[in-house]
Amino acid sequence: MPKVSLFIPCFVDQFYPHTGVNMVKILEKIGCTVHYNPGQTCCGQPAYNAGYVPQAKSVAEKFLKDFTDDCDYVVAPSASCVGMIRGSYANLLDPKDQEIAFKLSQKTFELSEFLVDILGVEKLGAKLDGIATYHDACSALRECGIKEAPRKLLHNVEGLYLEELKDNETCCGFGGTFAVKFPDISVAMAEQKIDNATATQAQYLISTDWSCLMHLEGYILKHRKNIIALHLADVLVRGWE
Repeated sequence: MPKVSLFIPCFVDQFYPHTGVNMVKILEKIGCTVHYNPGQTCCGQPAYNAGYVPQAKSVAEKFLKDFTDDCDYVVAPSASCVGMIRGSYANLLDPKDQEIAFKLSQKTFELSEFLVDILGVEKLGAKLDGIATYHDACSALRECGIKEAPRKLLHNVEGLYLEELKDNETCCGFGGTFAVKFPDISVAMAEQKIDNATATQAQYLISTDWSCLMHLEGYILKHRKNIIALHLADVLVRGWE
C-alpha cells in the first residue's frame, strides 16, 4: 500500500483536529503508511483569494518545501485546499517552481477521491443509523470534479440512508472572505441550504469540506436547527470497534 503524506488545512488543525485524527485512522485501516510533517502550515488559499498575491506566493513556496518528501500521495480532508494546489499554483509560482508544483498537484487528492478513485475502496465498515443528506462543496465539485466518490462511501455506511437535498450543487454561502464582505447574502444562502437539508428529514448534513460545514454549522446552532453537520471522515469511522 502507498505512503501518504497527510495535509491538514489550517481550519481543521485549529478547530476540527478530530477530523485529521480520523483521517489517519482511515488511511491506516486500509494499509497506508501515513506521514505527517508538523512544520506544515497553509496552502495559501485565503491570502490568494483575498488578493494578497505576494503573501500567498510565499506560503505556496513553503508548501512545496513541506511536501517534497518521497511520499506516493498527499491526501487532505479539504477539496478547497486541493483545488488551490491543482488550479492556482501554476499561475502563482515562479517558473523554477512550476514543475515541482505540477508534479505535486498530480499526486494530491481529497480523501474521498483518493479512497474511491485511486485505491478503489468504497466500504470501510462504518455504521451510522439514520438519514443523511450531502452538500457538494463548490471546490470539490467545480475545481476537483468530485461528485460520486463521497456518495459511494456513504451508500456503504451500514444503517445510513442518503437523501439528496434540493439544489445540492448550490453554494452554501461561505466562500471564504465572501462571508465577511457580504454577510447578509452569505447568511441567506446558508439559510436556503439548511432549509433544503432539513426538508429531507435528514439528521445529518455531510460534506467533504469543513469550510462549508463550519459556516452551515454556525447557522444550525444559532437557529437551533435539528440537524448535525458532519465531515465525511468523521462518518467513515463511526461504529468501528
